[in-house]
Order: sequence, then C-alpha cells, then structure tokens
Amino acid sequence: MKAILITKDNDVSEASLAEVDVNQLPEGNVEVAVEYSTLNYKDSLAITGSSPVVRSFPMVPGIDFAGTVATSTHDDYKAGDKVILNGWGVGEGHWGGLAQQARVNADWLVPLPKAFTTKQAMAIGTAGYTAMLCVLKLEQSGVTPDQGEILVTGAAGGVGSIAISVLSKLGFTVVASTGRPDEQGEYLKSLGAAEIINRADLSEKGRPLARERWAGAVDAVGSHTLANVCAATKYGGTVAACGLAQGFDFPATVMPFILRGVTLAGVDSVSCPKPKRIEAWNRLATDLDPAHLDMMMTEIGLNGVIETATKQLAGQIRGRVVVNVNA
Repeated sequence: MKAILITKDNDVSEASLAEVDVNQLPEGNVEVAVEYSTLNYKDSLAITGSSPVVRSFPMVPGIDFAGTVATSTHDDYKAGDKVILNGWGVGEGHWGGLAQQARVNADWLVPLPKAFTTKQAMAIGTAGYTAMLCVLKLEQSGVTPDQGEILVTGAAGGVGSIAISVLSKLGFTVVASTGRPDEQGEYLKSLGAAEIINRADLSEKGRPLARERWAGAVDAVGSHTLANVCAATKYGGTVAACGLAQGFDFPATVMPFILRGVTLAGVDSVSCPKPKRIEAWNRLATDLDPAHLDMMMTEIGLNGVIETATKQLAGQIRGRVVVNVNA
C-alpha cells in the first residue's frame, strides 16, 4: 500500500511517500480500506518534525480517516460498513490514516452517518467533530442565541470554520477572529459570521477583566487569546477551549471566574467516549450545512501531503485539507 511513513535516524525524523507492506500494519480487530484522510495541524507537526508528536517509529501519521471495513473480527462491524476514525492516538502511537489501509481497534470507530460521504466526513474530520463538541459544551452550559454574540477564534482553520457554520445555522450571532481579515473576511461571512475582527486585538497581554461582550466562545488558540476571551465574557458565559495554536500557556487571573461566574470548559477530542462521539457526528448530520463543506475544503493526494504540511504550519492553509489516499 502507499502511505506517508515517518522514520527516525540519529534523532532526526523524516517523512516520505512510501510503498509499505500491509503485513506491517499494527494489531487490531478491524481492517479498513481507507478512502479519505485529512491533514490536521497535529499531523503537520508530526510530518515536519516540528514537535515530538510521534511516540514510536516508523509511524504512519493521520489522526483521521474514513473508509470501508474490509475485514472484521468484532461483532459491531462487518465487511462493507462505512466508518470514521478520529483521534485515540492514531497517527501518534498507532499507525494512522495517511495510507490506503488501516488496522485498528473497533472501539475507536464510529459508523458513518448516512448524511455524509466518506469525503464529506473528512472535510469535517477531527476539527469539525471537535467544533461540534464545543457547541455541545455551550448548549450544556445554557448558552442560547438570545444571550448575545459568540466569538470563534482561529476562525479560518478547521475548527473555526465548522464552528461558525454550525453556530450560525443554530441562530447564534457569530463574531470571527482571524489573522487575515482582509483575505478571509468574505469566506468567513459566507459560512455565517456576522462580524470579523483581527486576531491582533486578542493576542497580546490584556486586562484581567475587560468590557463584557461575549455570551460564549469557541477558542482554538489558547495563551493570551484565551485569557482575553475569558476576560471579556459576559456574566455566566461559557468559553469552550479546544486548541493551543498560539500556545499552551494561560496567562490569566481568576477574576472572570469568581467575579462573573464565567465557565472555562475544556474540550478533548482524542479520548472522548464513544457515545459523545456518536452524538457529535449525529448532530453534525443535522446542524451543519453540507454546502459549506465544499467552500472550506481543499483536496490533495498523498503525494501533496508533505509540502502541504509545511504550508499549514506557516498559516497558509484555509479550512480543511482532505487527502484522497487513492489518487
């Protein structure tokens, strides 16, 4: 099979497009003929060696894939079933989706909703599934459209794009924060954003408390941005935090939480329990406009993955990168 393979020699990792013997696939009770995968920020870190994401070598990266079950020894799946995988350490400690075949634990899979093709599912991917988990957090905290504006940071990325689409369809007034407002403004408004602001307004050290503005937020950035978002969240509001593109630090005070009752809700997509995953995917099937997927998706083949990974880390990629592993 063809695959992106990361090897390590003398503490230096290198990624290449390789022919790999399928007998090298790791253990698992379900084998999947992969149709589409994605290129996420974490995948790009692994491929470029920019961060110690990969825990064992050689490694096939790719934290997402969608395809058709080829063989299964688990009662939940049979040959011909369409399935999705997101997270579970796949692409880090277990061979992932940037290959034409994968062998995994059945408990890591979820059925593909009938509303989506495998390509559409990967246009959503971990980023979109994470965005839906964030929306669910806001709903569970009682945030409703009539309470005011919802801020989405990192808006032109995968999480941000899907979050805007879903939130706007649910009736929320969405404000999108991006580092390229002139270039990305029309794109973000086409997804449903009511207003675009420059990420520079949020990315520097701010005050412990700012003027109340946000009823809630979806933050994929972290660091000073997350601190400033919390400082400007209204009384009783909720911030769903799922990313660390700016940094993993949180240079904030407790003042928004004890003076305004703000909730900071962490969202984990990697080890999220299966029932929550299924709930998120079922909600995406009803609350995401499929027409938006074409606008936010760029399709490449396996031969374009390594070059695109470098561009993604440089902030040159908008929306979602879908990888057709058989192209």
